[in-house]
Formats: sequence, C-alpha cells, structure tokens
Amino acid sequence: MTAFGPDLPPFAELAVGVRRLVAPNPSMMTGPGTNTYLFGDNEVAVLDPGPAISAHIEQIQQRATGPIRWIVVTHTHPDHSPAADLLARDTGAELLGIAPPNRRHQDRTFKPDRTLADGDALETDEFRLEAVHTPGHASNHLCFRHAALNWLFTGDHVIDGSTVVINPPDGNMAQYMESLRRCRDLRCAALAPGHGGVITDPERVFDWTIAHRLEREARVVAAVRENPNRTTHELVHYVYEDVDPGLHGWAERSLRAHLIKLEGEGTAINEKGRWRLKAA
Repeated sequence: MTAFGPDLPPFAELAVGVRRLVAPNPSMMTGPGTNTYLFGDNEVAVLDPGPAISAHIEQIQQRATGPIRWIVVTHTHPDHSPAADLLARDTGAELLGIAPPNRRHQDRTFKPDRTLADGDALETDEFRLEAVHTPGHASNHLCFRHAALNWLFTGDHVIDGSTVVINPPDGNMAQYMESLRRCRDLRCAALAPGHGGVITDPERVFDWTIAHRLEREARVVAAVRENPNRTTHELVHYVYEDVDPGLHGWAERSLRAHLIKLEGEGTAINEKGRWRLKAA
C-alpha cells in the first residue's frame, strides 16, 4: 500500500526560493519521512513543519534564509503539524490552515491564526501559495499551488506509486475521488508531496490513482456480491488479497471508506456492521 521511491537527501533546493527538509520520522506509512517545505528567501513560509522533533525544528530555523513569518499546514495528522505550535512560539510566525476536526488521530495543538478556505492565498513579494481544499484523506486537507512554478504541494492527497489510507469517519472516499479529479484538472507542472520525491508527470499519477481506486472499488463490489452479510474484517482478505496481511488493518479502513461511498450511492447496504449489495 505504500511505495515512496528512493530515499531522499535530508535537504534539497528544489527551485529558486523552494527548499525541502525531510523530517527524521521514517516509517512504513511516512516513507523517508515527512517533507517540510520552505518558501522565500527574505521572508520565509514553512509548509508542514512535521512532528514535534526538536532536531527537525532546529533544522527548519537553520535552513531558513530569512525570518520565518508564516507556518502553513496541509492537514492536522500527527506527522504533519505538531511542530507548528512549537515553531510559532520560537519565531512568532502566523499559523495558517484549518483547525483539526473532532476526531481521533488529530493534532489538537494546531490552532490557526488564519483559517484558510478554498481559493485563499498567501502572497508575498517572492511567492504566491494558493489554497485548494481537498477533503478525502482528511476533512481539513489543503493542497497549495505555487503560482509562479505551477507546482502543487499535495500533503497526503497524492503520492507516487501508491494510494493513501482513507480512514472514516473523517476520511471520505467520495470526496477523495472528487478532489483527485479536481486537482488533475489544475494541470500543474509538478507535484510536491508530503512524502517522497517531486512528481514531474502529474497526469500519469492522477490517472493511475483514480484507476487504482476504481479497480479496488470493483473488487469490493465483487467481494460483497460473493460473500454477503460479512463484516469489513471478514471482507478485507478478499478485497486486499494482493496486500501483505500485516497491512490488512490499514487496508480495512480504506475498505470501509469504499463501502460507505457505495452505500451513499445506493449500491451497498449496511445492517449492523454486515454488508450486502442492494438488490437490482
């Protein structure tokens, strides 16, 4: 379910005024680690400062070529935003993003000074970052388009080589698919994800991700048709037989998201946690 490509250097200059730091939190779910991006030279914006790791926070400040004025967050999962509050205390920077929903696995320390909506922008003399609301992986998820480069900084919305976990109730598969199509239509030149390297052929990745999700959804429908009145725990083996059983706990979350989407479309019926297809 996760494939992030080769390891990344801890620090890289990606373009004029755009730098990437990789947080030291590598894992099966984060790949080499969470990507932190720095924009600007004279006044700096930090995107996704990552987990609350003091050494990483120090590196962010050392790599900033000017005062850190803004801290921007794509979403409030624990590998993306907990360092924001600590970095803001050190620098006095303004926090931008959307507050965490009242759900599990959220960073409650993130309290934005400025709540961003779809289409809002952070504009300086050096760069312009345009917010694109992309619910699906998380209800408060934002991507950011760098206007001059036409790059989309995607957080956990899309990565190369795999799809991200959609974990209900905050994760929503129907919204995720809609957000994927919307971002594809932006026709950006490159994608800079929250984990892994820069993607220089966005259309391929969006098309692959959408097709992969639709293929998985077809497997869900087939599994429920052949094995009606089963729980997601019982169905996950049939739908994700190509995935290491050690990952079935994570896979079951996306399976549930697919079923909730099918339920909303009138295809599947949930009766006390057991699923069947609606009769034709």
